[in-house]
Amino acid sequence: MRQPMTGVWPRSFGGIALILVLLTSSRAFAYQDVPLEDTVDNLSKHVDWLWTCVAAFLVFFMQAGFALLEAGLVRAKNLINIMMKNLADLSVGTIGFWAIGFGIMFSGEVFEFFPNPDANSYGEDPNWMYAFILFQAVFAATAATIVSGAMAERTKFIAYLAFSLVITAIIYPISGSWAWGSLWHGNGWLEERGFVDFAGSTVVHSVGGWAALAGAIVLGPRIGKFNKDGSSNPMPSHNLGMATLGVLILWLGWFGFNAGSTTSMDDGAFARVAFVTTLAAAAGGLVSMLTYWIVFKCPDLSMTLNGILGGLVSITAGCYTMTPIGGLLAGGVGGVLVIFSILFFQKLKVDDPVGAVSVHGVCGVWGTMACAIPLFCRPDEAAKFTTQLIGVVAIFAFVFSTTLALFYLLKMTIGLRVTKEEELGGLDIFEHGSTSYLFESE
Repeated sequence: MRQPMTGVWPRSFGGIALILVLLTSSRAFAYQDVPLEDTVDNLSKHVDWLWTCVAAFLVFFMQAGFALLEAGLVRAKNLINIMMKNLADLSVGTIGFWAIGFGIMFSGEVFEFFPNPDANSYGEDPNWMYAFILFQAVFAATAATIVSGAMAERTKFIAYLAFSLVITAIIYPISGSWAWGSLWHGNGWLEERGFVDFAGSTVVHSVGGWAALAGAIVLGPRIGKFNKDGSSNPMPSHNLGMATLGVLILWLGWFGFNAGSTTSMDDGAFARVAFVTTLAAAAGGLVSMLTYWIVFKCPDLSMTLNGILGGLVSITAGCYTMTPIGGLLAGGVGGVLVIFSILFFQKLKVDDPVGAVSVHGVCGVWGTMACAIPLFCRPDEAAKFTTQLIGVVAIFAFVFSTTLALFYLLKMTIGLRVTKEEELGGLDIFEHGSTSYLFESE
């Protein structure tokens, strides 16, 4: 709710609004004959639009984090391939979501594809609609890029492009419409039941995580990953320094992901959301490090990195409704879950080179269900357990089944997995005709 005029500029946007007036002289003159209250309300909206765009830019920058993280965790012979996948799903996903996905997710009763806010602003200001579409498009691309790490080092590039288009244009928008619905034609069926997922632990992260699980199952493990007795062989990451930088960039980008989901600066809630988010990330990393240290007798960097991400995913649903203590606890539990989830999927011989299924799928479920724990939440803001469970199960069932069918379809048509020769030699050479380093190792 916007603050009423009390004779002074509202603290949440007054300074920025004043700067905007001083820097934009034509605007200042235009407001001379407009009542002060209308002027302040106008500037307030403009600041909200600015914040939404800045948040979208931060979420966009998360693609750099994903690229560095995944490139650091794979072997050197597949670095170019994983970087290309991150570039491709951002490009394909942005266009696919704008062309088709946005219409499915937000149009309401009549699908409106290739949205042009200047022609149809859905009852909103066209400039706000441009900001909103941009913000939603980078979210869609994030859901797609989660999958690339789980399918790394053995997937055909053309098949991955086809997958990226389908998930951003159809699968993600359908499940997203259930939980977030349309801003101008009512709410989705889960939202109407009271489902809480403020920034997307389930809507974005679990969607990507369950699609990653389907892809890893259909592909099968990398050559040499598992032995006949069920034990696994290490396939060392080629550059953990690169992966660490990627996680730090993702942590920064998450402020746009979570705090940006307020799409407003009026009541200052974005600051609370950002603080709770960073507490969860810190707790996830610390608890993951300590847990691995206790169990395996050494602090492991890659598990600590996944613990940070697990903490971030775990707070994404409840970042608005949880207290700082709740965020700390949610993130800490996420840090533990990541370790044992990765070990669990290894036992099942599911080869996930970057831990995407555990970080995004499993921690996404935990973060969504944690919104129903009163101890974690602000007074009277805890969700209903049954509603959260229905949302988690419904989206899992839809996404896992549709992506499983999609990957099988790709496998039977254009092919999903590269040949043995290509996998052993490295996708950089065989898919892209280049190498990252002069001397490479397995």
